Amino acid sequence: MAVFLGVDIGTSGTKTLAMQEDGTILASATEEYPLYSPHPGWSEQNPEDWWQATIKSVRKVLKAGKIKALDVKGIGLSGQMHGSVFLNQKHEVIRPALLWNDQRTAAECAEIEQRAGGRKKLIKLVANPALTGFTAPKILWLRNHEPKHFDKTVQVLLPKDYIRFRLTGEFATEVSDASGTLLLDVKQRNWSRHLLSKLELDESLLPDVYESEDVSGHLTAEAARLLGLSKGVAVVGGGGDQAAGAVGNGIVKKGVISATMGTSGVVFAHSDEVQIDPEGRVHTFCHAVRDKWHVMGVVLSAGGSLQWYRNQLCEQQVAEAKRKKVDPYELISAQAEQAPPGSEGLFFLPYLTGERTPHADPDARAAWIGLSLRHGRPHLSRAVMEGATYAMRDSLEIIKALDIPVREIRLSGGGARSPFWRQLQADIYGQKVVTINAEEGPAYGVALLAAAGTGAYKDVVEACSSTIRVVQSTSVNSKAKRIYNQAYPVYRDLYSSLKDDFPRINQLLK
Repeated sequence: MAVFLGVDIGTSGTKTLAMQEDGTILASATEEYPLYSPHPGWSEQNPEDWWQATIKSVRKVLKAGKIKALDVKGIGLSGQMHGSVFLNQKHEVIRPALLWNDQRTAAECAEIEQRAGGRKKLIKLVANPALTGFTAPKILWLRNHEPKHFDKTVQVLLPKDYIRFRLTGEFATEVSDASGTLLLDVKQRNWSRHLLSKLELDESLLPDVYESEDVSGHLTAEAARLLGLSKGVAVVGGGGDQAAGAVGNGIVKKGVISATMGTSGVVFAHSDEVQIDPEGRVHTFCHAVRDKWHVMGVVLSAGGSLQWYRNQLCEQQVAEAKRKKVDPYELISAQAEQAPPGSEGLFFLPYLTGERTPHADPDARAAWIGLSLRHGRPHLSRAVMEGATYAMRDSLEIIKALDIPVREIRLSGGGARSPFWRQLQADIYGQKVVTINAEEGPAYGVALLAAAGTGAYKDVVEACSSTIRVVQSTSVNSKAKRIYNQAYPVYRDLYSSLKDDFPRINQLLK
């Protein structure tokens, strides 16, 4: 049976998995690498680290899965979005790559909006506002602050597309990842010559754009030798990590939504048409499904809020969990379950690192609000989990307001592994939630894209329907739903009440 590799160039490491044509995972491996912050707010990596991690993880997977080189028929690539790799005329990396979480480009975001004729015109051009994490501001930052490097730059690549270049020798990207550059005409699924002209950027800096399941190149002899594969293996477009993860969850049809509660939280909706929020609160990107789109809301500290709470305030539970040899989150969830829905009027705002959706406010800060003598540790625990889930509901409400149907919500991430948190999500979202048979993330999604792109399936929709199935559902507790429907508007208004105070609070730290 044919084997397909999925390679995901993440922020902390590269994960490779091998998948049989029927969706069975044969092996997976992850290779980690460092992240550098030479100045506060800066975030960089060495692209060579990604390449070495790709070589090592592919070789480990082939060995662990006892896979013959001739059995591998296709490779799919995924990766952290928005990062910028700058290459010179010799196709050498000029400087470390600027990553998605780099915050140095606030002035360049303002410059982009000004050059585009304002925020609303920019959203009309490329479906999204300018955010510091996106690629276009990074290119302008290089031009403004490192002009000698900019003058040498002949090609700008996203992280996974740099690995594509090392694999195939081709400069190429695909529509889902390209959407996050702020330079793609999302409606037309190609580079926005209009915006490039306004920014005085040459289109030759950017690679060719493919659909996600299209073959974008083939393994060179040198890359095949290094990876232990056969020359000529097809490499498909792949996808940005969010779109690829959605494919891995089967979010490829209208009405199917994913709610991923990881360190960050992502609510991802498939859409058959371009649906743009005129206020720019959610992202509208091309999907990794041919001629389809997606709308996505991002909560910066979703599961990350619970992780912070565990690390800073749950020393006793962590020690007890170590003695009992269980996950500390199990004990925290059990404690949270002792408090009633709504935590008796206690709210937690999960803005530990600012917020993206719906507020796009780097100054926003976290808080417990409503504390009284009635409240104890169970309330604190439950309020953190409720606050992260309310924040996810913010995105869900915007998606519904765009007339995107929400017939099924598929959960993934840490919030899907906890029965308590699954129930809490069902009650706060107000509808049944489900989990699926595989949770391997973006690497699995791009392996499916590779299978579709090389002819094992008609398309990615058929690949997903043949391999992914719902295995568990959690119904709504009607009493809890009523409580949360009353509490959610209060939660939503708390940000508005505090937003003018957040910058004043941050000024105290300077």
